[in-house]
Amino acid sequence: QVQLVESGGGLVQAGGFLRLSCAASGSISNIQTMGWYRQAPGKQRELVAGITRAGDTMYAVSMKGRFTISRDNAQSTVYLQMNSLKPEDTAIYYCAAAKYDSAWYAMDYWGKGTSVTVSS
Repeated sequence: QVQLVESGGGLVQAGGFLRLSCAASGSISNIQTMGWYRQAPGKQRELVAGITRAGDTMYAVSMKGRFTISRDNAQSTVYLQMNSLKPEDTAIYYCAAAKYDSAWYAMDYWGKGTSVTVSS
């Protein structure tokens, strides 16, 4: 099993930035892909960004250029740098991990989420 714990959420003004972190523990050798999803109030959960063990990344169109996903050398922590935040970025952000490469939409493990609120 894999456990994922997010941190770094909070309240920020529009135009500001936040850096989310997700620490993985347990059977981390099983993890190939890691990513961030978000769910805004009244909306479906959506993929924000993902990164493979090799460092290949993908981003949702609306986040590309503002958000950057990265993964540490030990590959047990993934980060999401969020710049130029907008009120519409307000959501619960979830860390996710998958056993397969580039499995952006087939995550096997989920964190409990961290709240991000962007005020206008």
